[in-house]
Formats: sequence, structure tokens, C-alpha cells
Amino acid sequence: MTAGAFGPIDVEDAMFSAEEDIAAYRSMLLIRRFEEKAGQLYALQAIHGPCPLCIGQEASIVGMLMEAFPTDPVVTGYRTHGALLARGADPELLMSELTGRSSGLAGGKGGTTRMFAPEHEFYGGHGSAGLGAPIGAGLAFASRYRRDNAVTLCFFGDGAAGRGRVLETYKLAARWLLPIVFIVDNNTAAPGGSVVLGSVPSAISESGRPFAIPGEQVDGIDVRRVRAAGRRAIERARRGDGPTVLEMLTYRYRGHGGMPARISGGVERRLEDADPVVKARARILTSGLLTERELKALEKEIRETVAAAAAAARAAPHPDGDDLLASVEA
Repeated sequence: MTAGAFGPIDVEDAMFSAEEDIAAYRSMLLIRRFEEKAGQLYALQAIHGPCPLCIGQEASIVGMLMEAFPTDPVVTGYRTHGALLARGADPELLMSELTGRSSGLAGGKGGTTRMFAPEHEFYGGHGSAGLGAPIGAGLAFASRYRRDNAVTLCFFGDGAAGRGRVLETYKLAARWLLPIVFIVDNNTAAPGGSVVLGSVPSAISESGRPFAIPGEQVDGIDVRRVRAAGRRAIERARRGDGPTVLEMLTYRYRGHGGMPARISGGVERRLEDADPVVKARARILTSGLLTERELKALEKEIRETVAAAAAAARAAPHPDGDDLLASVEA
């Protein structure tokens, strides 16, 4: 596997069955509608503190988790909602956590950047850029020590890719051949701000090269390409050959904290060619997997699920005084 720009789709490697195509679209759409609702609640000040959203990055999450085992640990930066939803977490529990309710995943005390769900093999949710990388290495070391055949998926953004803690983790992971895949969402939010080790516009995929870690630059808008790249990296880690860096080229449509929307010329044009949800929907419709009517019924179901989750969360109680101090050591 060599670093560099992604090439043409390998048709056989990236092939989806009809069921997989529909399942991927459903999962990405659930993430999209959930994040949109969270953005609305944030604007209404029903969500306090940071609320980073992953609108536009759904394919890089769903494609990777389609290929992972349910027992494979997942750790993220501060864009947590998508990975949890793709892992099957209850949208109501997530929304309850965002709105600070006692029924939330962390009892309403963690918020967006402190979500943990060990029952889904999800270990954060870390608000400090790149902090998930060494934690992910720890999870991978535990898997290697136990010989449980698990591969850790570690997600973080391009802004964290040059942090010392990330590069130090690369060195450790390479030396011990840890079963981990580093997934870097290069959301093109800061042109020129990415790690550049060569003459290409972005060389995050090459950032593991000094440690002999292979990398690949992936079209993060196409869930099929993501899954194909994820399969290669996960299989490599599972057979004991060590880590891989996957640079997902995506486009995030919201600002750093979720609000306001990003300002960029040509956003309307990009909605057509750089939106993973729009792309997947068009493919399903064109291939005849579902009719327009069937798609609208599926989309209505997702909207109602998210609306019900938001309503239930807002009706749930806040933590009381005793709950606020629970699990806090003096």
C-alpha cells in the first residue's frame, strides 16, 4: 500500500450488495439528520458547550465501521456522534447526553466530547486534538496482549495530524506492530494547514512513512471507496502486520463547533459532487435498488426517529445534585 492520491475505483473491491448499499445510505442519513437536529438545538441554546458536527464526513465513518467487527474498539476526537450512531447506539441516549439529561450515555455530564459507550466498544470522545491516538494505541496494545484479534479504529482530524502526541503514537504503534488503523479526516477546512511532507497538496497519508507505516489517501466522499480502503488496512492489522494511516479527503459543511455554517465559494456546486449522502442516494436511485417513493418513505422514517429522540431527550430530567458528584473522586 503506497501513499498518494486515490486512484480509480477497483470495481470488484468496492462492490456493494443491494442490502449493503441501502444499509450504508440509511446509516449515513441517520447521522446527517441527527447532526442537523443537534445543530438546531445548539442554535436554540438547548445544547451547551461545544457541539462539533460531522456533516459531510458520514462516509468515512460508515465505510470504516461496515468493515470492522462489532468487537473492534473505536476511539474518536471530538466529533463523536457519527461513530456512535454507526455502531448502533440509541439516538435518544445520544441526544439526552447532548442536552445534559440524566438519561444520557454519561448521565448528562459528558456532553459531545466526553461520550463513552463500552457496550458498543466506543472509548471516546476526546476534546483535546489528537488525544485519542495514544488512547487508541493503548486499546490496540491491550488487544495484542490478550490476543483477542481485535483491531482499533482511531479517528481524528487533519488539525491533529501534526501533533507530537500523534507522531509519537505512530512510532510506538509501528515498533510494536499494534493492530490499529489511524483514520484522519482531512476536511479541507484549513487549506495549507495540513501536514505536508512532500510536494503533494496534502501528505497526511505519508505522515507515517518515517516510522515505516504505510498510508493511503482515500476519496472520503464515496462510502464504497472508504470501505475498500478500510478492508485492506483492517485485514493488514488483524494479521499482525501493524498500523496504517488512511487520509480521508472529505468536506465538512459546518464550522468547527457546529455553528455557523462554513463560508466557501462554490458550496452549492460541491453539494452535488462532494456530499456522501447525496452521492449514495443518487446511486441507489439510478441503480433501481429503491424507487423515489421508497426512498422518501425511508427518509421520513429517519426524520421521525431523530425528531422523537430530540423530543424525548428534552423531556427527560436533568441530573440532580447527587448525580453531579457521582463517579467524581475527591
